[in-house]
Amino acid sequence: MRGLRGALAAACVATLALAGCSDPEQVPPDVVVTGDAGVAPTLTYVAPLQVTETYRETVWQGTGPALVDGDPILIDYWLENASDATLVRDSFSGSPRSQVLTRADLGADLYETLSGQRVGARLLQVAPASERGDEYPTATVVDVLPTRAEGSAVEPLEGFPAVGETKSGAPTFTPVESKPPATLRVQPVLRGTGRQVVASDTVTVQFTGWAWTTGEEFDSTWSSGGLPLSFSLQDVPAWQEGLVDQPVGSRVMLIVPPSYALGVTQSEELSGQTVVFVVDILNARTPGGTAP
Repeated sequence: MRGLRGALAAACVATLALAGCSDPEQVPPDVVVTGDAGVAPTLTYVAPLQVTETYRETVWQGTGPALVDGDPILIDYWLENASDATLVRDSFSGSPRSQVLTRADLGADLYETLSGQRVGARLLQVAPASERGDEYPTATVVDVLPTRAEGSAVEPLEGFPAVGETKSGAPTFTPVESKPPATLRVQPVLRGTGRQVVASDTVTVQFTGWAWTTGEEFDSTWSSGGLPLSFSLQDVPAWQEGLVDQPVGSRVMLIVPPSYALGVTQSEELSGQTVVFVVDILNARTPGGTAP
């Protein structure tokens, strides 16, 4: 199914431009960043900020995997006009942004900010107006988020298909020679430690889908560049029912009978078939709010 991913992807990708080159000998601007991980930060400084060169600071180090050139990344950001301390734009009120760690995708400036960092880092960047091409200096905070589930393993239930993992972290699926269940079945593979998903959430996920009988893959974010996808659970009732109450950070297997309208089950090759999704829940937010 390219249909499900294609339909959902229309609202998910946005770009973020940061700027400049750091000079380690400059006097750092007096900007204090507070706030917990996963929550929109608070920036404290005296506006307008007077900066002549871009300054970068690691608010805290990440403890997750190192970012790799050419691989997908997931970021949250908070960008202020540092001439009057007003918010210009952010992702915390919506969904994290999927990018690729290349100069071509990010631009040289954001690429420089993120290079060498690890998942879990919070970064500050302060840039003068002259280097951004804007009319004001900027103060930006960037959080680096996971692009794969990071939970603890859950013992599989008897009779469920086996879910493995490739070296890159993508899930694998081994079909079983048995009649598929007639109802939606949910099996956590990894259990995360984040907030529990609620039915009204917009979620950010990685996923792969297979046909129950053949094990043939029909759609996957992993095989389409590995960029996480964000969408409202209300748009996919089977996922809404199956993912509610699952913690962020989890990997969950959903066995979906053809009675659920998914787009994929309406396709000619999958019509009337049960399908299996393995979903990594990377983020979940109630529209208009922020992740706790």
